[in-house]
Formats: sequence, C-alpha cells, structure tokens
Amino acid sequence: MGASHARRLAADGATVAVNDLTSSPALTALAGEIGGIAAPGDVSDPAEVQRLVAGVQAQLGPVDVLVANHAYMSMAAFLDYDLADWWKVLDTNLGGTFHLIQAVLPGMRSRGGGRIVVVASEWGVIGWPQATAYAASKAGLIALVKTLGRELAPESIIVNAVAPGVTDTPQLEVDAHDAGVSLAEIHARYAAGIPLGRIGAPEEISGVVALLSDFRLSAMVGQVVQANGGSTRTRA
Repeated sequence: MGASHARRLAADGATVAVNDLTSSPALTALAGEIGGIAAPGDVSDPAEVQRLVAGVQAQLGPVDVLVANHAYMSMAAFLDYDLADWWKVLDTNLGGTFHLIQAVLPGMRSRGGGRIVVVASEWGVIGWPQATAYAASKAGLIALVKTLGRELAPESIIVNAVAPGVTDTPQLEVDAHDAGVSLAEIHARYAAGIPLGRIGAPEEISGVVALLSDFRLSAMVGQVVQANGGSTRTRA
C-alpha cells in the first residue's frame, strides 16, 4: 500500500521520501522509479525517526506532507497473545506515528503549514477477533488524529486519517495463516461481507491519501475517511 501511495503522490508532483524498516533493492528501486529518495529506518525507535527525518530534510527541505502508512501486525487469541509482540504492534503503529509527527512538526511550522495523513484501519473502528493489539493501535491512531486535528488546525497543519477496509496487500497472508486457510479463501471470506462485493485495491486508498494531502483542501480536519466498500458506515 505504501508503494501505491508513493507512486500516486509522485504522479501528482510531490518529491517523495519512501521509508521501510531496512534498506533494500526494492526500496531503492521504488525511490528511483518515482524520482524520490529512500529513507530506511525503524519508526518505532524515536532516535531512528529523528535521524531519518533529519536526513530527508537535509536533502529535500522541511517535510510538508507526512503519510504515516507503516504497520506491524500479528494475530492471536487474547489470553495467548505474547506480551512483547503485543507491545511491538502498539509501539510500531501508534508509537511510530507519534514519533514521526513530532519529528516533522517543527519543519511544517517553519513552512507555515502542512498535511498529515494517518493510515488507520477499519479494525480500529469496529475491532476484530484475534487482532486486539492491531485494532487497539489503530483506534489509538484515530483518537490521535481527532486530537491533533483540533490542536494543529490553527497553524494550517491539517491532520486526517483514512481507515481502509480489507485491502489486497500481503498483510492478508497473516489473516489467512491465522484462519488456517488459503489466501484465495480469505479474500473470498472478506469479500462476502462487503456490500460492494470485493475487497479494496491499494490504488483506491491512495486516491484518498492524495485527496487528504492536497493543500487546496483544508475544511476537512480530524476526519476519518472510511474507504471500505460499505462494510462500515459513519462509525468513526
């Protein structure tokens, strides 16, 4: 999904810094493809975030659009959840977004405004069995967005979220493994519960990200755009 967001924003004219946990040929290739730069680093580590944001700003100047798309996910029954892994999910998804926003905020203030788009999840709105850590982290992101939307809007720093429904990404392999079924079967199971009759495509989520990144749009503040084919409606 992150690669799709990067391609869409680059196509819209942005110079994009792309992040992944570590440097890789795939990350380097994506950065080259879109005319951007690679910025690897573990966003759950505040020192790493400060380092990577400083590196980006040294090359490109202050960040004016942040898309917090990173995620880590594991699934287990609540009483069986490994405590260290539970906190890894929270530290990555919620903590990583906290660290990133703190790191880019001074630069946005120096530019007189900015856009922050947080990728939450439908599961942060409705919850999901076996996904307590992931759902809790995404619900926390929604609360963070609502709060920072209020706090930062007076400075023309606009914060919103997109909460995708089930989307065709490799993350579904975790769901399939947890359910003990094939990837094709998990796709079919999820599609059966979506009024549109199918799961989403990354490019559809990227369209929402591009909209929320647009500096011509400022009336939407602290909102959660639910792109999910109709499986949930106006619950966030």
